[in-house]
Amino acid sequence: MELILGFMVLLACLFMGIKHGGIGLAVISGIGLMVYTFIFHFKPGSPPIGVMLTILAVVTCAGFLQTSGGLTVMLKAAERFLRNNPKHITILAPVTTWFLTVLCGTGHVVYTMFPIIYDISIKENIRPERPMAVSSIASQMGISASPVSVAVVSIVGFMAAAGYQYSLLQILAVSVPATLIGVLCTAFISYHRGKDLADDERFQEMIRDPEQRDYVYGEQESLQGKKLPASYYRATIIFLLGIVCIAILGNFPDLLPHFADAKGKMKAISMTTVIQMVMLFVSSIILFACHTKAKEVGNSQVFRAGIVALVSVYGVAWMADTYFASQMGVLKGFLGSVVTNYPWAYALVLFFTSKLVNSQGAAVAIVMPMALKLGMDPVMVLSFIPACYGYFFLPTYPSDLACIGFDRSGTTRIGKFVLNHSFMLPGLTGVFTACVAGFVIAHILY
Repeated sequence: MELILGFMVLLACLFMGIKHGGIGLAVISGIGLMVYTFIFHFKPGSPPIGVMLTILAVVTCAGFLQTSGGLTVMLKAAERFLRNNPKHITILAPVTTWFLTVLCGTGHVVYTMFPIIYDISIKENIRPERPMAVSSIASQMGISASPVSVAVVSIVGFMAAAGYQYSLLQILAVSVPATLIGVLCTAFISYHRGKDLADDERFQEMIRDPEQRDYVYGEQESLQGKKLPASYYRATIIFLLGIVCIAILGNFPDLLPHFADAKGKMKAISMTTVIQMVMLFVSSIILFACHTKAKEVGNSQVFRAGIVALVSVYGVAWMADTYFASQMGVLKGFLGSVVTNYPWAYALVLFFTSKLVNSQGAAVAIVMPMALKLGMDPVMVLSFIPACYGYFFLPTYPSDLACIGFDRSGTTRIGKFVLNHSFMLPGLTGVFTACVAGFVIAHILY
């Protein structure tokens, strides 16, 4: 009974929290913690401090990248690439947004790309829904393939905490090709999705009005032709070198400093610590080399979004750990065999948890530690990393709503029955194929 009541408290807090956004989710988790501790007398768990500090360092560095103009350089290069290959926008746009997210660790970069993708597609007489919906999906799928995203950093931390020494590169060796395959698959099925604009009665009816036609085909602001300061390029180079440094140190642990543990055995410092140090170091170099105004970093979109994710992980992970740790004996007997015999059930739980909390990092923080404690094979955990993206299921996520808003043709939309929206087919295709690819790759490698 305690198991069921405790789970109902967990769900109630999650449902209440999502109505108020990321920070609201975090603070409402405090209700669950109080109920667990003072009413159920569960021993309070521990918030994932190491993971949280790593997230903080990463979002700080991303904030410096955006404030210094380094992100603008990346966006300009992406725009030039797409405008030079307009006829293949349906394939190239999602690959581009995926790649930008992989580099920057956040899907919020896609907002700047939407007007560009729309402008190119409408001028090529390509149904804007095709590249735009897939690009929104691809930008979020890139989170689980980024070395500096909240989700991946959390995976590294939780794996280490459970005693599984998978390096950052070992994790990315699965998630990068898996998510890219998922993006390519969903892009190909979207190539002829929906009616061509010439055959779309709804679209043709709209553009018969001259005012509406001007609105649909109006010019978009472009970064092309704009000269960017040299400091912008320096910031980009410094940030990318930092990513390379993390990759090298993660793949060659002998390069790391070694210190004696409690038993006197020499061990290398953890990768979570390395990521924290490198990200703070890179931030400081950008600060001095690019004359970045540190006061403005806190106002950057990337930094604000990252801090919200950090606070969300803090509250949700602490509450979830308190519940699952107290019930682990019962859960091992009840769910242990299910997780072992039917690992795809883990993927489903991760997927729908992501939808519930609207965060890949928070979903990982809730589900992954529980799965590892139940004895799930870590290789299976790596296989289903792409399943932590499920919040496209209902078209309520900001990037999806922004995508609808930027598509002035009205082809990207929410259907009458809500679930029949423009992101459902690309999202399901992308996540499913990425999980299948992840399963194959993980079992080949490990």
